[in-house]
Amino acid sequence: MAQVSYHSAGTKAKEGQDQLPLPLGIPWIANGIYPGWQTGDQFSLNDPRTPAPDPKEVGRGALPPNLGRFKAIRLIGSGGQLEYEVAGVPIVERIEAREQAGNVVVQRHFKLGRVSKSMWLLLGQAATNVTFSVNGTGAILIERPNGLRAVRVSPSEKVVEFNVVMGTKTGLKTWPVVEDNQIPITRWREPVITHGALSKSTEAFVVDNIAIPVTNPWHRNVRLVDVAFFADGRAAAVTFDGDVWIISGLAGGLRDIKWRRFTAGFHEPMSLCIRGDEIFVFDRNGIWRVRDTQGLGEADVHELFSNAFAQTAETREYADGMKLAPDGSFIIAKGGIQMATIGKDNGTVMRVSPDGTTATMLAYGLRSPFVGVHPKTGLITASDQQGNYVPTTPLHIIRDQQFYGFLSSQLPKEKYPAPIADPLTWIPYPVNASGASQTWLVDAKMGPLNDALIHFGYYRPEIFCVRMNNRTARPQAAVFSVARDLEFSPLNGAVNPKDGMLYMTGFQIFGTTAKQLSGLARLRYTGAASTLPREITPMDKGILLRFDVALDAAQATNAANFSVERWNYRRTYNYGSPHFKLDGTKGQETMRPGGVYLSRDGKGLFVGIADMKPVMQMRVGWTLRMKNGKEFTQSGFFTPYELPVFNPSAEGFDPVEVNVTPSASVAGTQTPQTPEEGKRLAELMGCVACHSSDGSMLGKVGPSWKGLFGSEVLLADGRKVSADEAYIRESIKEPAAKVVRGFDKSDTAMPSYEGIVSDAQIEALILYLKQLR
Repeated sequence: MAQVSYHSAGTKAKEGQDQLPLPLGIPWIANGIYPGWQTGDQFSLNDPRTPAPDPKEVGRGALPPNLGRFKAIRLIGSGGQLEYEVAGVPIVERIEAREQAGNVVVQRHFKLGRVSKSMWLLLGQAATNVTFSVNGTGAILIERPNGLRAVRVSPSEKVVEFNVVMGTKTGLKTWPVVEDNQIPITRWREPVITHGALSKSTEAFVVDNIAIPVTNPWHRNVRLVDVAFFADGRAAAVTFDGDVWIISGLAGGLRDIKWRRFTAGFHEPMSLCIRGDEIFVFDRNGIWRVRDTQGLGEADVHELFSNAFAQTAETREYADGMKLAPDGSFIIAKGGIQMATIGKDNGTVMRVSPDGTTATMLAYGLRSPFVGVHPKTGLITASDQQGNYVPTTPLHIIRDQQFYGFLSSQLPKEKYPAPIADPLTWIPYPVNASGASQTWLVDAKMGPLNDALIHFGYYRPEIFCVRMNNRTARPQAAVFSVARDLEFSPLNGAVNPKDGMLYMTGFQIFGTTAKQLSGLARLRYTGAASTLPREITPMDKGILLRFDVALDAAQATNAANFSVERWNYRRTYNYGSPHFKLDGTKGQETMRPGGVYLSRDGKGLFVGIADMKPVMQMRVGWTLRMKNGKEFTQSGFFTPYELPVFNPSAEGFDPVEVNVTPSASVAGTQTPQTPEEGKRLAELMGCVACHSSDGSMLGKVGPSWKGLFGSEVLLADGRKVSADEAYIRESIKEPAAKVVRGFDKSDTAMPSYEGIVSDAQIEALILYLKQLR
């Protein structure tokens, strides 16, 4: 799925299971959907697992433990071995390949503990030109007319060992397995050294970029997905390509960063955690505990810690995220888009027990969730991503096995199985087009951001702060930007206990404005004065703002320096949502501030606003000046569910009767109708995540804009239309009205921008598209 490694270069892998990877060449043998090991006088070709909601779905999770359990892959001196048990019988298996008379021969060697009753090894159905040979006491090859090959193992009080060889020639010979000498081995002794580049900015929060080992002796792609820290400040990072690296030197000036390759072989991992001094990796096979039992700095055991949950072959059922909870359990999130079948655990957040044996569903009905967990309280949050049923980016509190609103296209439209849980807050799509994970800055050294919740934005690389508001019975929050200076798209982050700073990593998989394919960076607090808000709270008569710096009184109390808007969304089957005023018409309501009041300490403001009401989305923007003269501009976004009463004295203000009568002057300027403004809007609104301007289709899910204007467009229904100004306007406001052929079967449809962009902004976009010849 990773960008630049799709099955068809430049085309995102299709949703569903119809275009999954296939083996190159002609397979020798294939298993069916039944246990490969069984006990008893006869074997069965049925699946003993509990069916998924859709009986056709074979991704039903692990076998019942009494039938079998996979334990580990272990590196030994002569190669590797598989360790598992079947009905309580421990089994060790090795697989080797050799040439015999110029032909490749594959041998599987089995060593079993005491066998109390007959056992069956179902090898699978073989091609007609493949032959087999079995060598070992009590093991007999059984051949069925349909090509099925099986080995029957007789009961034995002693250890049972046998070999199975297969190849395309007759006269196959087994060979003895060399006893492992347990000589410690290392594969990747050489570390790779990179360096960091410290930001020269004088702001309070800056981003330091750290070079990653793209050039390495093993020619590995290094697309970092997640990072976690040991207590001594060393880090472990996992790549989407399946490697884990141990990183040293992440502190101070970042002069020499040492990368040591620790292990490899995971299947599309998206996260890792460190519990104690052990590394846990979450991939599409489950959660693995990765161990270095020889103390050589490289893993020699991949232990399957937990597969107590199901996994389908859906291309969008990513192992989206995993976080460690205070009790030692793991909180995991799984992608929910299903285009072929309905699986058991798609689109859920689950708690995996500290011992890995059980998984409990905490939430369902999520499209593409990324999670966060407070390391002390255990509070679970999750973002989701705009799409069908998800009108814009939400940030949720996960609890009570609630349903969060997303339904697969395989299910009846808008037939919800339970009441839909509202998010903690909505975030406008143009502000945060693709939400990723959350990290709490607990035990950090981040100044005013200590103990705050950080949320990562993927499409336009950005770090957001989420200020929790517990003034009301219902939790609320406000979101604002901290930094946008990342060279890559962040997915995850963690606090380094050595320097107390936030480290982030991520890589490109879908559309993004990022310059780098992948990266590692540090958000560093410089000690300079921070102009970030300490609090944004909607109240009955306006909005309360608090800062960590004293404000210039004249600037702070001028209503022209504030802008406020509000609007609603609608959750429907359609992709995303337009903006709606409170009366139901499309658009946003501008709310002109009345009086603005400065607190006695000079750090708080109350902006009086008439007609405050609960609404799905509000934005407040400000242009202020510190007492030292430095000016700053910012916006905050929030969802006011409840509006507490503003008490001036209790909040540190002089007694005052708040004036909510709108002032004559408001902040803001007219949208310039220029191609340059159109290009800026295309980036701001996330358009370039799906549409290229140069004709390329790499990672895109919409038609390229190059040469689009004035061209003839073939629609999904067979009609041909001209891409003129009317077509462009209609496509922006009602994108489902005319869908281009080839882009009609995707989970990534275009949302309506009716009420989101103004007519003047649409004109600017048209001028920009006209230039892309």
